[in-house]
Amino acid sequence: MSFPILETERLHLIEINEQYSQQYYEIMSLDEVTRYYGMESLKSVEEAVKMIDSFKNNFLSNRGIRWGIILKENEEFIGTVGLNNLNLPNKRAEIGYEIHPDYWRKGFTSEAVKEVLRYSFEELGLYRIGAVTYPENIASSSLLKKLGFKEEGLLRGYIYQKNRSNDTFIFSLLRTEWKGKS
Repeated sequence: MSFPILETERLHLIEINEQYSQQYYEIMSLDEVTRYYGMESLKSVEEAVKMIDSFKNNFLSNRGIRWGIILKENEEFIGTVGLNNLNLPNKRAEIGYEIHPDYWRKGFTSEAVKEVLRYSFEELGLYRIGAVTYPENIASSSLLKKLGFKEEGLLRGYIYQKNRSNDTFIFSLLRTEWKGKS
């Protein structure tokens, strides 16, 4: 299967390769971005290269798909969106995303996530998309609810980050609840 290139009104969703290592590092090295991400901030471009390699390996083994979010207007790399824990036989995955703080609250994340949901339900034939957020991450929880995700409950001590176990909320959206091109 070739990597699926997606497009929205303002964005290109593309395969991330090493040419984006520096930009990816600049985003993922920011504590404000990784605060609720479930991993420590990156400390080097080499770590970014390893993450990008893991995206490719996950895609090749059908365990995930991670897109780079590129602004159409200037071809700037502003973040990523993707499917984690992809399980095609059981028709489910979890969605994750991050963008550079300069682009927060401009609708880019919502636009990218809607297109990945469309692709997941219409082209991959998935039935369930989950999402895990920290309770403190109000912005992410609000985005998920706006897109129709339902909060299922609290996962106690689910993510280990910053030398402690952290609780998370689990959300899900089923194909039967998805509103399509809304």
